[in-house]
Amino acid sequence: MAIDHPAAARLKEQFPGVRLQGAAFRGQTQIWIPREQLTAIVRFLRDDPQLRYDLLADITCVDYLNFPGWDKPRFGLVYVLHSVSGGQRSLILRVFLNEDELEVDSLTSLFAGAEWLEREVLDMFGIRFKGHPDPRRILTWDGFKSHPLRKDYPVTGLGERENYPVLTRASV
Repeated sequence: MAIDHPAAARLKEQFPGVRLQGAAFRGQTQIWIPREQLTAIVRFLRDDPQLRYDLLADITCVDYLNFPGWDKPRFGLVYVLHSVSGGQRSLILRVFLNEDELEVDSLTSLFAGAEWLEREVLDMFGIRFKGHPDPRRILTWDGFKSHPLRKDYPVTGLGERENYPVLTRASV
């Protein structure tokens, strides 16, 4: 990993046996980390006095189904970290997941704000977060079986909208 980012060198020092990859584009740095090391790496980035990544700004996911030339796992979890107190440049962490391993550790023990972000990823992509305090859907109803942001979900839906009852002001 030859990246000009303050966190890259510190991660290589702290995790010498962990295979880290990275890329930089237009001032944005991303580091690909193994799923098993997610919690340890994020904890280190948060607690290290030189880095102090104290804000988890976002968690999202990318579905690479049928992406041309893609030979990596189908799903890429994306974590965006900022260092408000340390003034470091933002850092993007990526964790790749195959369809048969759609579970990672929850970061709610490190960042309380991860709770809703993880629930959104669960709802839209079906990625489960081990240790999450409240793993319920937040954007769709409990009985909804699909994950709408997956590439194999039909653009027109699966007929869910056609079955909604029409509510008027008089009926409420």
